[in-house]
Amino acid sequence: MTPLLLRQLWTLVEATQAQLLLSLDDNSLVQFLSDQLCGQRSLNHQESDTISTYLYSRLTLIRDIAQER
Repeated sequence: MTPLLLRQLWTLVEATQAQLLLSLDDNSLVQFLSDQLCGQRSLNHQESDTISTYLYSRLTLIRDIAQER
């Protein structure tokens, strides 16, 4: 995963309403963020899988960030 893609992903997390991030279950949250990121840039299948795996590994952090807002 490139630094640019990581930056875009975390910018997206910060820009998404906290209540939405907290209200979605794990699968829905990963799907939502992946879909939003795909809307911003074209991702191939491998990049999409990598993003999903990364998001699953960071769900606790994403929710912690959302709760702090």
